[in-house]
Amino acid sequence: MKWVFAFIGYFLYRFPGAISGFFLGSLAEQFFQPNSGNPIFGGVSPRPDPAQFELHLLMLSAAVIKADGEVKPEELRFVRNYFIAQYGEARATNLFKIFNQEIKNETQNMTATGSRYFKNYRYETRLQILHFLFGIAHADGQIKTSEENKIFQIATNLGLLRSDIESIKAMFIKSTDTAYKILEITPHATDAEVKKAYRTMAKKYHPDKLRSQDPAMIKGAKEKFQEVQRAYESIQKSRGN
Repeated sequence: MKWVFAFIGYFLYRFPGAISGFFLGSLAEQFFQPNSGNPIFGGVSPRPDPAQFELHLLMLSAAVIKADGEVKPEELRFVRNYFIAQYGEARATNLFKIFNQEIKNETQNMTATGSRYFKNYRYETRLQILHFLFGIAHADGQIKTSEENKIFQIATNLGLLRSDIESIKAMFIKSTDTAYKILEITPHATDAEVKKAYRTMAKKYHPDKLRSQDPAMIKGAKEKFQEVQRAYESIQKSRGN
């Protein structure tokens, strides 16, 4: 890219333009480079330590569980079963020894620390973390305002777009226009706009976009992808298509 900018600069302003173009092109390459850490363009942090990933995920889980001032057994069970199913009972048990201590810690510290750890992960991974946190809050059948506010705080710290936050929220909090919210459109969208939105969201939530070997992350990505498919089918059915 920097050589293209240099060529254009030379064509316009000769040698000084070539130097300026090369410099601007180098900056552009850093911004769009896949490993640059840019949150929207798929930047990633260095290869994560699985143990640290799981620990920080538990820290965010604890922050959500404590958000309403209660530690509900349904939410604890959701997190424990999730980790046992994905990582095995022995590994999950060791993690939960640390988790039980984190539950006693100050919530704001857990939120800030956990959010900072995941800040430079791929955007798709951060979306999956958000999906997991909503699942915890919904474990008892309802999501309280305090829990929703805590999740929105974490999502904002993770650099997630408001539209994506609302889309995943709609997968758990149902309403008459849930399907449209999941696809990030309104009921006034045309059939063509519905189809375009579906393709965009299906691409965003496709498990292959996650680029993770973590079984829990992959499982969550598949669940979101299925929700997008169901939302599209629901809209098509309601419109008689």
